[in-house]
Amino acid sequence: MNRPLVVGNWKMNGTQSSCALLAGKIARGLRLHPAPVDVAIAPPSTALVAVRRALGKSPIALAAQNCHWQANGAFTGEISSVMLRDIGCDFVIIGHSERRQLFLESDSMIEKKLKAVIDNGLRAILCVGETLRERESGRATDVITRQLRSALKGLGKNVIDKIAIAYEPVWAIGTGHHANPSQISRVHRRIEQFLASLLGKSKGTECRILYGGSVNPDNAPDLAALKEVSGLLVGGASLQADTFLSIIRCFNKK
Repeated sequence: MNRPLVVGNWKMNGTQSSCALLAGKIARGLRLHPAPVDVAIAPPSTALVAVRRALGKSPIALAAQNCHWQANGAFTGEISSVMLRDIGCDFVIIGHSERRQLFLESDSMIEKKLKAVIDNGLRAILCVGETLRERESGRATDVITRQLRSALKGLGKNVIDKIAIAYEPVWAIGTGHHANPSQISRVHRRIEQFLASLLGKSKGTECRILYGGSVNPDNAPDLAALKEVSGLLVGGASLQADTFLSIIRCFNKK
């Protein structure tokens, strides 16, 4: 079984100096008290270089929050996976619900972004999830399956080890609410079943499936205990070193 992956998504928060300071605290905390997990942090793009320097030789991976699908060109304000690789990124978050909802990223755009990330030697955290309306209308599974099928279209079976799937119900992000354990387990099993049907059972079970949606120190132990959960995508709770470290250590007994 793959080691769990815990990702801190700092969103649009922090300056170069504050992000470097936070990264250093997290790295020191893990060095003093290691945990049996892989850890990645995703600062805003302006702080990526500063955080890379602050991490030094730490095993913590550096993630970007987004990228464009083209390597270069007339795309004002965008950043490419080539540029992210150049500054030392390991992961890129693709298809986060805020990108889908607020910036109207389509399945087609996310498909192209994912391909660019993989083609340029980076790993991806592919986010999928349903809105409250989609869940209440009984379409959650159909929505998530559509998002996965579109994003993975055209990618070979052998790249799945470069992708982690993050299930983030849109209605549970930044709301203080989160899906209950049975809902999460059910969705994660369905994601695994879909991957197995698409890639074959052996390949389908290689992919880490994270949960993201108002993860905090109070609910993290229950989430980490679910056998279907192989990691967490943490938002606001990753902006404090002690809080984020306590979430990471919830996997110590798994």
